[in-house]
Amino acid sequence: MRPTTLFAAVLAISTLTGTAALAQGNAVAAQKPAAQQEWKVLWDGKTLTNWKETDFYKAGKAHIEPAFKGKDAAIVVDAGSSLSGVNWTGPAVPKSNYEISLESLKVSGEDFMCGLTFSVGDSFASLILGGWGGYTTGISSLDSMDASENETRTSVEYSKDHWYKVRLRVTDSKIQAYLDDKKVIDVVTTGRKVSLRFGDIKKSTPIGISNYQTTAAYKNIKLRTLTPQEIAETNAKPTK
Repeated sequence: MRPTTLFAAVLAISTLTGTAALAQGNAVAAQKPAAQQEWKVLWDGKTLTNWKETDFYKAGKAHIEPAFKGKDAAIVVDAGSSLSGVNWTGPAVPKSNYEISLESLKVSGEDFMCGLTFSVGDSFASLILGGWGGYTTGISSLDSMDASENETRTSVEYSKDHWYKVRLRVTDSKIQAYLDDKKVIDVVTTGRKVSLRFGDIKKSTPIGISNYQTTAAYKNIKLRTLTPQEIAETNAKPTK
């Protein structure tokens, strides 16, 4: 083989190898999760700064327990005659393409321990954890159907004295909810009417945490905006 021919062959092999390595590197990079936006802490762990007791009729009191059950600080909302809770009064929060998380624990009672009210564009909805007798989990409301009636309904047995990790994700076309890192809701909202259930729950906006005839505790409340990659992944075809 002539030297020039040999050089060309080596160069071709080197180019192919480099191209393959670059392609492999790009594939590995594509598999890496997108860098998350930083979480914004919504509760300081000490006071009700930027929160207030929601003005529900005959509501239970909200108070801070510095060492709830001998451990972390928590907001404890006592049972009332119907709804009780707290709602956000601080700086404006995103209306879409965000994620909110918290931990919730049922102390006593037989209905929902957490009704997380949140923005969906120019409207609002609530994630209900344990309604209608303590089990029903879902979104209220979709097309005027509450969590007990629409397709987001699922049944969960909520144990007392267990801190449930709650994570809710909202985009322009989806609502997803996770309970202890397990996806329990994945619903497309495009073309749907998203609204609050009729009644006093409207007082819980723009972000509110409520319960119904139940005493519950909450902690680690935080929010972050989603990255473009996370938005695209969330808006993909439902996996449920």
